[in-house]
Amino acid sequence: MGQVAQSRAKTRQQIVDLQSCLEYVTENGLCEALKERLVHHFAPGLYIREFHMNAGDVVVGKIHKYAHANTLAKGKVVVTTEYGGRETIEAPAVFVSQPGTKRAVHALEDTVWVTYHPTDKTDPEEIEKDVIADSFEEFEEHICYEQKKVLENKQ
Repeated sequence: MGQVAQSRAKTRQQIVDLQSCLEYVTENGLCEALKERLVHHFAPGLYIREFHMNAGDVVVGKIHKYAHANTLAKGKVVVTTEYGGRETIEAPAVFVSQPGTKRAVHALEDTVWVTYHPTDKTDPEEIEKDVIADSFEEFEEHICYEQKKVLENKQ
């Protein structure tokens, strides 16, 4: 494994470890408090997820199966990923997340982060089943499945 791949693997593991620590903390009800900071919006063919973070919050994002647009509408955060390392993002900012990206986010200021997902569904739990992988292994299986579909459509 090359140096870059080792660095990415180490960062990925650190983010997963951080998530494990946060999940331990959330067993005391914090997770429910974070869910209350979600606002769901729907437009024809589009689900918009608005998440509010308080200054000082640390959150680990989920693994998305598909590329999707993001808007940092308010605030300032430090984001760590296995691909981009550590970067500070300040609102207003618009960017695209690539499939398989998992982030650790530290809100430096009160923040509003918005994601956009194409779908006709209107149940956030059903949408999450479609767009989120529960693990990197599930994400890899998803990629293999998508590649197989593309190959089958070419025939």
